[in-house]
Amino acid sequence: MMGGEGFRTASAAAGVAPDKAASFNDVVREFMKGLLEMSVEFGRGCRDVLRQSLVTEDSFLVRNFGNDSYIGRKIKVPKGKVLRRLRLFNEYLVPEDKDPLHAWSVILSVFLLALAVLSLSIEYDTAIPVAKKVYIHPPSADRIILPDGRYMAYREQGVPADRARFSIIIPHSFLSSRLSGIPGLKASLLEEFGVRLLTYDLPGFGYSTGSVHAWAALRYIPDRLAGAAMFAPMVNPYDSLMNRGERYGTWEKWTRKRKFMYFLARRFPKFLSYFYRQSFLSGKHGQIDQWLALTLGTRDRALIEDPIYEEFWQRDVEESIRQGNAKPFVEEAVLQVSNWGFSLADLKLQKKQRGKGILNLIKFFLSGSEEEYTGFLGPIHIWQGMDDKVVPPSMTDFVHRVLPSAAVHKLPYEGHFTYLYFCDECHRQIFTTLFGTPQGPLPVNNTIEVEQTSLDDIQVQEDASTQDDFKTN
Repeated sequence: MMGGEGFRTASAAAGVAPDKAASFNDVVREFMKGLLEMSVEFGRGCRDVLRQSLVTEDSFLVRNFGNDSYIGRKIKVPKGKVLRRLRLFNEYLVPEDKDPLHAWSVILSVFLLALAVLSLSIEYDTAIPVAKKVYIHPPSADRIILPDGRYMAYREQGVPADRARFSIIIPHSFLSSRLSGIPGLKASLLEEFGVRLLTYDLPGFGYSTGSVHAWAALRYIPDRLAGAAMFAPMVNPYDSLMNRGERYGTWEKWTRKRKFMYFLARRFPKFLSYFYRQSFLSGKHGQIDQWLALTLGTRDRALIEDPIYEEFWQRDVEESIRQGNAKPFVEEAVLQVSNWGFSLADLKLQKKQRGKGILNLIKFFLSGSEEEYTGFLGPIHIWQGMDDKVVPPSMTDFVHRVLPSAAVHKLPYEGHFTYLYFCDECHRQIFTTLFGTPQGPLPVNNTIEVEQTSLDDIQVQEDASTQDDFKTN
């Protein structure tokens, strides 16, 4: 689509009406005439000054370079021939002056001067604007204290916990914070589907201290998760389960600098802090593709240049680097390329293998228990942009090969950011896929308070009633 628009723009530019083109030429011609006329007047003044000071019979220039000097006799310029060829242009451009040599010398000087001024002007206009400084905002996060004394900052959106039909927990990506969530997600959509959205800061990011990831959650707390939704999920690019085609399709999309950063994270992680302090920890804002050495497609490039995204991105980064410490970012980068302690194959749904031997077989038949399964039992949804160069489709192909039960939604023409960021229709499609028809929040519980009476009070009331009856009789 963008290529078509560029083609139509170029066609419109090429199809300028002849009268408009002629008018533009006339303006240029008149401007050049005026410029040359003023240049000639300026040159005349300079000529008079030079004649009175330098071009005299006893001056150094005339004695050494004049027509009667040794050099002048050796170098003879065909002045008449040159003047005749320039006379036509001279009469057209400068009809007041009939001295072609003088006129064209002045024109050449003015041309060089104008060229120098234009080059300086263009250099000034195209100069890189002054980078905006990072602003650390006042504390505003809700926090909980963990059993080991560390703090975790979090953010809640959507309906209250007691009325939520569904709860979504979102861990943020590298160089981000709890403020990211689902960028551009409207509160009305959360209300419509009855969703409570919870985001939190990863270790050392924003206000938090600690570590957790989505893949690890599926591996270690599968019984507490109903399902997983991932958008271009990143895995270890050095995973031994990746075949040759999957590995090549991933690495070929990345820049040399990004490959080099992965190499440092794997072999020399201490050097990463230097690069981080030269980029996002420098105290000045920049673009995500330059800081993280990302290759972006056409639509991703257009998105990050949008002012709405730029404002969101800068605020999110400011919260992410609040602590100003490079250590958590280095640890996160190292963790990405290290052994996670488990394999994606461990998440695959499969029957639990029974122990070998006759005793285990007899125990199985006597217990009468059903076969047990291992892995993650819930649904896994993966959305993948086919023009994604940050996490290429080949990486999702690897995940789907290892976890064939995962539902992969391939998005033609979408990049890494475009489907999830600031797209109302995309957000509705995602929620519909995950939760079905919207039913709104759960109804408010209308509890009726019932006055409770103890057994002793009931017995006292019964005795009093019996005595009254006896007295009456």
